[in-house]
Amino acid sequence: MMSRDQAIAAIDDYYQNGDFEAELAGRISYKTESNLPNCETALEAYLEDDLVPYLSNMGFICNTYPNPRSDAGPFLVAKRIEGNNLPTVMTYGHGDVIAGYDDQWDNAMSPWDITKVGQRWYGRGTADNKGQHTINLAALRAVLDIRGSLGFNVTLLIEMGEERGSPGLRDFCEAHKDLFSADVFIASDGPRIHPDKPTIFMGSRSVFNFTMRLDSHAGGHHSGNWGGLLTNPGVVMAHALASMIDRNGKILVEGWRNTRIPDSVRAAIAKLDVGEGENTPDINPNWGEPDLTIAERVFASNTFEVRAFETGNPKSPANAIPPSAVVFGHLRYVVGTDISKLMPLLRNHLDKHGFDEIIITSERDMMPATRLDPDHPWAKWAIQSLSKTADDEIAVVPNLGGSLPNDVFADLLGLPTIWVPHSYAGCSQHAPNEHILESISKSALRLMTGLWWDLGEGNTPRQIS
Repeated sequence: MMSRDQAIAAIDDYYQNGDFEAELAGRISYKTESNLPNCETALEAYLEDDLVPYLSNMGFICNTYPNPRSDAGPFLVAKRIEGNNLPTVMTYGHGDVIAGYDDQWDNAMSPWDITKVGQRWYGRGTADNKGQHTINLAALRAVLDIRGSLGFNVTLLIEMGEERGSPGLRDFCEAHKDLFSADVFIASDGPRIHPDKPTIFMGSRSVFNFTMRLDSHAGGHHSGNWGGLLTNPGVVMAHALASMIDRNGKILVEGWRNTRIPDSVRAAIAKLDVGEGENTPDINPNWGEPDLTIAERVFASNTFEVRAFETGNPKSPANAIPPSAVVFGHLRYVVGTDISKLMPLLRNHLDKHGFDEIIITSERDMMPATRLDPDHPWAKWAIQSLSKTADDEIAVVPNLGGSLPNDVFADLLGLPTIWVPHSYAGCSQHAPNEHILESISKSALRLMTGLWWDLGEGNTPRQIS
């Protein structure tokens, strides 16, 4: 009788014999830079020449679809249906990457090849997201090879525009809801809480990007002639910012703070160690909301950041009063924040404090924050499976500190969402020298093989409820 242990042994062999490296190297070689012009051929080839043949050999029925947005990459939907009485999992990945920055990598490494240095495998997409969905697909195949079937149904969605903010994803899923009927969503993206700590998260904070601008007069004016007579917009903007956040990072805009944390979320977060591992900056324990723990500040509350602040010409300062000042800010926010009120609350705050001349604009559409309760039956099931394979307690993060298009799956499609990340915070994602760690890859292959095996064992929330 085939067993869970045999499937995990098979995935160990897959790694050791070089098949994982070979498959990932093939996918890394596609220059799927979705944020650069003339990338369409590479985006389509990644699906049609690599993933479709790979998945077809596993018994998936594959179809590619054009993006509802004419300027964005296509979608691949692949299905393997084994029985109407079986649970169905929806899984996801993205095959596009950020620009390669080819000439900026250390030691003349090519972002389109895997370069192995110690425990690090360098290459664009190794961490985000080609390496992560390669691990998940290989684990599916290991279960299929050992058991002869999966024991569940799979719907896979691969998009080719996530690095551009997933244009068209919501419209596509809304137009094709019939394709995505499932019991649970399980996918991989983002970092572990620590390289050595298997992690699960069930949603993400979202981000509200905005611009504040103050135009005080036309052109710069000599400070010797006009100093003390003209408004300095940089000074006014600095005071506006000081009214919005104190010197230790506490949000002062009424209605922007969200520190209501459910007990189940607080209990899960209490077990997390934040800021450990290589390439991590030193944390200021006194920054942020004063009544919250470090973990609660990044995973369970709203945070305001100044992304950029410019007045005058910083590269060539003149002895003049600048004509304008501009601030680019954003609020990372959690479930429970009413996004429709964020701009009105900011406007009311500025007006109340005498900054009614500052113009504010929202930079982009806002996706809602999402969070699945750690006590949800599917979350508890996944935690149990991953802990069994790890032979240890895993890190349970109710929601990622960053942002993902998880609202499409959680809110639009109505699925409980489970994310099992296979990267770490120091992976240089979106920068030169992106890489994965051998230790995480080997661990992740085992974790996902165990998870897929358990999904086909007949003891899921759907089958025992």
